[in-house]
Amino acid sequence: METSTKTDLSSLNDQQREAVVSEAKRLLVLAGAGSGKTKTLLQKLIYLIEEKGVNPAHILAITFTKNAANEMIDRLIISADTTGEYEQKLFDKKLSQTEKNRERYFQQKKYKWIDNLTIRTFHSFCYTVLRSYGVNEFDNKFKVLGAEQQAEDEEISTHVAPENTFDIFHKLLINQCEDVTYLLKLKRYILDYVVDKIHLRKEENKLPVKDGKFFTTLDGTKVRSKSEQYIADWLYRHSIKYEYEPELNVKDFYFRPDFYIPDANIYLEHISDKSFSMKNKEEQFNKGNLLLVKTYESMTKDSALFNHTLEKIIKNRLPANYHRKVSLSFREEFNSYHDDVKDFVLQTMRITDMIKVDNLSFEGILQKAQADPHERVRNFYELAIPIALQYNNYCVDKSYLDFNDLIGRSTSLFKNHADIAQVYKQRYQYILVDEFQDVNNIQVELIKLLLTENTQLFCVGDDWQSIYGFRGSNVSYILEFEKHFTNSQLIKLNLNYRSTQNIVGASNEVIKHNKFKVNKDIIASKKSEHKIVIYAGNNEEDNIHFCAKKVKELLADGYLHDDILFLYRRSKMFTPYLNYFKQQGIKVSGKTIHGAKGLEAKIVFILGLTEGYGGFPDIWLEDRIFQVIKKANHDLLMEEERRLFYVAITRAKDKLFLITEKGNESSFLKEIPENFTVRTSLPAKSVVDKVVLCQKCYSQLEKLWIVCPYCGQTVGA
Repeated sequence: METSTKTDLSSLNDQQREAVVSEAKRLLVLAGAGSGKTKTLLQKLIYLIEEKGVNPAHILAITFTKNAANEMIDRLIISADTTGEYEQKLFDKKLSQTEKNRERYFQQKKYKWIDNLTIRTFHSFCYTVLRSYGVNEFDNKFKVLGAEQQAEDEEISTHVAPENTFDIFHKLLINQCEDVTYLLKLKRYILDYVVDKIHLRKEENKLPVKDGKFFTTLDGTKVRSKSEQYIADWLYRHSIKYEYEPELNVKDFYFRPDFYIPDANIYLEHISDKSFSMKNKEEQFNKGNLLLVKTYESMTKDSALFNHTLEKIIKNRLPANYHRKVSLSFREEFNSYHDDVKDFVLQTMRITDMIKVDNLSFEGILQKAQADPHERVRNFYELAIPIALQYNNYCVDKSYLDFNDLIGRSTSLFKNHADIAQVYKQRYQYILVDEFQDVNNIQVELIKLLLTENTQLFCVGDDWQSIYGFRGSNVSYILEFEKHFTNSQLIKLNLNYRSTQNIVGASNEVIKHNKFKVNKDIIASKKSEHKIVIYAGNNEEDNIHFCAKKVKELLADGYLHDDILFLYRRSKMFTPYLNYFKQQGIKVSGKTIHGAKGLEAKIVFILGLTEGYGGFPDIWLEDRIFQVIKKANHDLLMEEERRLFYVAITRAKDKLFLITEKGNESSFLKEIPENFTVRTSLPAKSVVDKVVLCQKCYSQLEKLWIVCPYCGQTVGA
């Protein structure tokens, strides 16, 4: 039975209307690309206020980016502005973004029902929570780390920390290196695994190796084996001067003993199963009455025994007053390795972020890492976790919060202080979450802490567009919504208003190859005779020329530069196109596919659809270091790449061009049935010269002959 409403829902389709009027306490609107999910969320918001009489102050709408929040506010203002003036200003290219932001602010204040809504990003919402009520959890006069890069919120950007995250980690690392033991362990790690990359196979390690000297010692000497490196490092740590492989001729021939220690006047040879026979060398030492001592590979299996052996061999032969104490400093030890130290710092920052996003324990991760079979992984975490913990302590000491901390501290506040949690539970009786497929562990925990039995949770998202796994989003929250939010309702929006039937059909067929998804039958409302064009040039130059030619044709047909969007997996793919387009006077918006999520254009070109490294799909199983925190799965990574391709395809409204290379086409292209596409490429020249034969006597003729000299037949007759 139809119910009359004050809110005009006539522009909604049946599924959208069902979502808007639903009274479900836990509702997931699973929306296909271009199906009007943000429109549905906004209509829900208006319906709650106008039809259900909900106080706007009781509604919390959460988005992921400031742009998305602003767009939501813009649409609400447009719906309230009967003059249409605000919409004109919003799309006026003469106005700067600052002027538009100012106009939005005044318009929002003008309409109290909009101004009383809470429409915020996760970070912005948590920022206000901690500023208002976080004093029991953290200093509420805190500064935000990283705000200058993210520019997430005008309010946040006025409280930026005077330091940046990298500089803090770097400073803490230098301080930690005042402990000489840590300093030398760090140097050993960086030399082995960042500089020499000894964990890679020889064919993977592109670094040149001179004279088979693959290992770098603490003082920068290149040696042949890990054991020789150990000996050289022991000497360095004890400030004992040495010469590596000095040239020596006692009597009969030249040879190079492994080490000479001048202050002890001894030569040291390390014997392994790869060593040459020592017989001839030992004879020379005897003839010259030189002292030779030998160490053996078997000793190196027990580091305590090896240390003791070196102590006995060398220290006892040093002068009694030998000065062994030397001051080691970070600056001197890493003088030639600044970039390598930077790599280590960035990796430490990355694992710190990962641990926070997944709400894990630093001590637990260290314990897990110590059980890893690979020495490199064990050594990394032994060095990195102390710095990460010091970073957390430093931020507390200085009253800094980074963007992950904003959410983490807010969840901690709600868990530890029931009175504060109750304030927000009572205030926000309706919680709307956009782009729910992008949520991570701590964001979902935050949402759950705001819910009561009576709270209405309205989530909108598309599992087919979950493309941020690499930064911590967890697609399982949308795929298994009912498991995380019991007694929930699911409504699917399956009508695509954006793209033509060929584009929608192709995207449906591509995503069918994913196993980890919710099945949706998306249909197109737009019809068009245009099929998807797949162009395969012989090389990149062909592709660039084809795209430039096609753009000029489209502009001549009346399309605008803003109607055309180039998409690519990685930024470097677009550089040669952009350079040529500038020469040709073509202006062609270009974005990475991740950066284009939520956008649309009449014409879309997708570049770089080749197979293999640097193409699309582009899968790499990240360094094992990160697997300690989050295991990589090739099949799941492939599924995310396919979702990324789906996002790219569904940005196109009218025409879609897929650019590949002949003989190296992306496997994704094979997943699009031929009835949706038209394929074109430059024809290859024949490798066989054309032979002209006489039609009468079948003799071979030269190209310019008019008459056959053998039978008189006119050529071509």
